[in-house]
Amino acid sequence: MDTVAGVFNSRADAERAIQGLRSAGIAQDRIAFLTPGTTTTGVEAAVPTTDTEQPGMGAAMGGTVGGAIGAASGATLGVAAASLLVPGVGPVIAGGIIGAALLGVGGAVTGAAAGAALEEELANGIPHDELYLYEDALRKGRSVVIAFVEDENSQELAHNVMAQAGAESIDAAREDWWMGLRDVEEESYRAQGGDFARDELAYRGGFEAALHPKWRGKAYEKCKVELLVYAQEAGSEEAYRQGFKRGQEYLNSLKATPKS
Repeated sequence: MDTVAGVFNSRADAERAIQGLRSAGIAQDRIAFLTPGTTTTGVEAAVPTTDTEQPGMGAAMGGTVGGAIGAASGATLGVAAASLLVPGVGPVIAGGIIGAALLGVGGAVTGAAAGAALEEELANGIPHDELYLYEDALRKGRSVVIAFVEDENSQELAHNVMAQAGAESIDAAREDWWMGLRDVEEESYRAQGGDFARDELAYRGGFEAALHPKWRGKAYEKCKVELLVYAQEAGSEEAYRQGFKRGQEYLNSLKATPKS
């Protein structure tokens, strides 16, 4: 199963994309919707974090979030939704089973899933490696729609629907995100005596790896064996390691920034 994701400047555009996806035959339990905001009823649950659970990846919330499922205004779109306060991001409405699972509230969506088989299928395909891009979009007041598709025809159809609704692709969002950080990271790396022009690919790879839920909050040495595979592919292990360290500092700075 593949995912097609789009970032929207307005919630209205995101809602239009959801309606288009549903009209195109994509089931609502295969669609996730993330947008800044709170419920109209005031039902809201905070996603807790620890040193090893950085912004957006709190532990399962159980009955607390379970009570919020369906309460948020995402219900007007025909999808259950939970209103969450995500550290480093702020108030977020997570619409759909996948939307809640993306933010780490797996325990809350069990009852909403149409059976254990569906829940497992969705969990296996959740694009956690793109989570930091969704978080970045939400911090900027943008909305995200993600569709799970089963074949190339559905994938192309979902892409077209998203584009017609005004979506920016995840690939474009990823490049915009990095360009917003690149000058500062280049200066930091050069201050350590590094050649950024030569090592940018490895450095960026390490930076992005630090944002993956699997390695958030973990010291490089503790996950070095896994990371070395990617570091060697990127080029320079030292550049990768320094990028990883800076990525962790970036996450910590976001977590420390107050959000209303």
